[in-house]
Amino acid sequence: MTKIIITCAVTGSIHTPSMSPHLPVTAQEITDNAIGAAEAGATILHLHARDPENGRPSADPAHFMAFLPQIKQRCDAVLNISTGGSATMTLDQRLAAPKLAEPEMCSLNMGTMNFALYPAAERVTEWKYDWEKPFLEGSDDLVFKNTPRDMEHILLELGEKRGARFEFECYDVSHLYMLKHFVDRGLVRGKLFIQFVFGVLGGIGPDPENLTHMKLIADKLFGDEYAFSVLAAGRHQMPLITMSAILGGHVRVGLEDSLMISRGVLARDNAEQVAKIRRIVEELGRNVASAEDARQMLDLKGADRTAI
Repeated sequence: MTKIIITCAVTGSIHTPSMSPHLPVTAQEITDNAIGAAEAGATILHLHARDPENGRPSADPAHFMAFLPQIKQRCDAVLNISTGGSATMTLDQRLAAPKLAEPEMCSLNMGTMNFALYPAAERVTEWKYDWEKPFLEGSDDLVFKNTPRDMEHILLELGEKRGARFEFECYDVSHLYMLKHFVDRGLVRGKLFIQFVFGVLGGIGPDPENLTHMKLIADKLFGDEYAFSVLAAGRHQMPLITMSAILGGHVRVGLEDSLMISRGVLARDNAEQVAKIRRIVEELGRNVASAEDARQMLDLKGADRTAI
């Protein structure tokens, strides 16, 4: 088996600060969490930004640039910037930071979908900010928009013009077929890095059978020209990513995906999740890829060719 890539999603747009006191919000907290994850073994750091004044997910390039240079200076991990941001952001807002930073990698959600977070609101009794509860409860009418036109725009702006490679986030089987559409059009070339995403209400469910089915369809569509990783939300994180490692895939952890380190226990930081999955995959006989390994495996342009 090839070396295994561990991606760590440091903070994101799903969880709100009230849900865990350990969720990084400020630039220094995001930096420290990212560095800790890299030191624990994370190969790729997947990054969103927050407004430090109120904890809201942010698309402001200034918020990204408050931590990106620090992270780059302090570790060699591959920096992967979200183009998803939040379903409440416009496409131009979502692309502002990656267009400025010109990173080695960006995430790309492969479709428009419901993004229902409202069940999480029932589990929180005290709120840190006044926006959090309405944001979660209002997600019963929230649609993340990424049309074929949007995706083509992202591929051209960040891929063709700026040399980024993509983590193609596929929340359902239909997203694999959309990716194949762009491959057939010649807008996506080279070996693909596909992130199978499970457990978001609106996407495919976190069933082991769904993971084997996603892999079966990806094998059919892409043959040997792809590598896959698995992201599973909440309590499904460790079981499904362990299954990914057994099947020869890669893994993703991080407080964006799950706030827990074990049943009922909050993770203290991202590094704790990275260290746990590293122990698991090494006991399965897999070797963790270095950042340089990942650059070769994914044909990345190199950190020296970014604008960070």
